[in-house]
Amino acid sequence: MQPWQPLLDWWFGPEASASQTAGARQGLWFGKKDSQDAEARERFGDLVEQALDGGLTAWTEQPDGWLALLVLLDQLPRMIFRGSPRAFSGDSRAQALVADGLARGLDRHLSPIRQVFIYLVLEHAEDLASQERALYRYHLLLDGADARERELFAGFLDFSERHRVVIARFGRFPHRNAVLGRASSDEESAFLQEPGSRF
Repeated sequence: MQPWQPLLDWWFGPEASASQTAGARQGLWFGKKDSQDAEARERFGDLVEQALDGGLTAWTEQPDGWLALLVLLDQLPRMIFRGSPRAFSGDSRAQALVADGLARGLDRHLSPIRQVFIYLVLEHAEDLASQERALYRYHLLLDGADARERELFAGFLDFSERHRVVIARFGRFPHRNAVLGRASSDEESAFLQEPGSRF
């Protein structure tokens, strides 16, 4: 078994359709539960630390390993270090690895539901060009989706569009300001009072 397989099994579950996988895993992916955060820390905290320290580079030689490393850098810190600056500490390395992997076409070897978590790294970037790239990739996923999966991938595209709008307006995600010790402008403070302003 490859060293990244337990992580991918936990994150995606057994082989299934995109809708079945998302239906079973949405709570893990996008929910906020102390028990899930604790499980992530207990099971994969050591790997996250290695990834944040610049390790596990050999994983990028295979598409699944590349994906797993990105999950360690982009998704799990948001769980393990929720509410602290370290939640975003893997973003810059993840973004560099995404750029490299996309240039090598690694994403094309992954199923569409797994590609979502490649492009989510771009969606998390406080950079408009990255947001545009994410939006383009989610459009491609929707265009290629089976009729039964279109609603699911339309939802991912919509979420990407919402992220892009915020970055186009503010150049950053205002909901991160408090955690990162950044002062919010009056416009950002007003925005944060609006429904749906926090991702």
